Amino acid sequence: MTTLTPDNPALASPQAVIPAPAGNPDRRGPDDGWRALIDAVRESGQYPTRTEAESVTRVVLSALGGHVVGDERVDLARALPEEAARVVASQIPATRELTAAEFVDSVALRIEGATPATARWDVSSVLSVLPGLVGDDLVSRVLAQLPPGYALLFGRAELAPLG
Repeated sequence: MTTLTPDNPALASPQAVIPAPAGNPDRRGPDDGWRALIDAVRESGQYPTRTEAESVTRVVLSALGGHVVGDERVDLARALPEEAARVVASQIPATRELTAAEFVDSVALRIEGATPATARWDVSSVLSVLPGLVGDDLVSRVLAQLPPGYALLFGRAELAPLG
């Protein structure tokens, strides 16, 4: 397992899917990946302000950070913009797995005035942009760690095995 340190930080590489900000690439700051992530969430969730999109993103990523462990957590943090990586990596691992519905309910408790329906929207607005940012392979590995039901939150179909 890899440990994130100041000498080995999580580095963002969102340019492949989330477009880099316009302008001179040499003038981009370290938080441009974070801004691009927030803009993608804002568009996905149709939030009226960047502030609202940023708040929702922080809550959802912190909730997710407690449920992704091991190499997948490290790889997720490395694939995310630096600020998002800090949010994910700073979480203490959860003591028990949550179903997808319980996960959404836990997010609803963290957002003032949220209902399960609005929290599901918030969760999906954030998690559905992650495959384009971190790649489908990593999302598949993360989903393999989580109980059934999370795929829909990431914008994927979840097929039940025949049995």
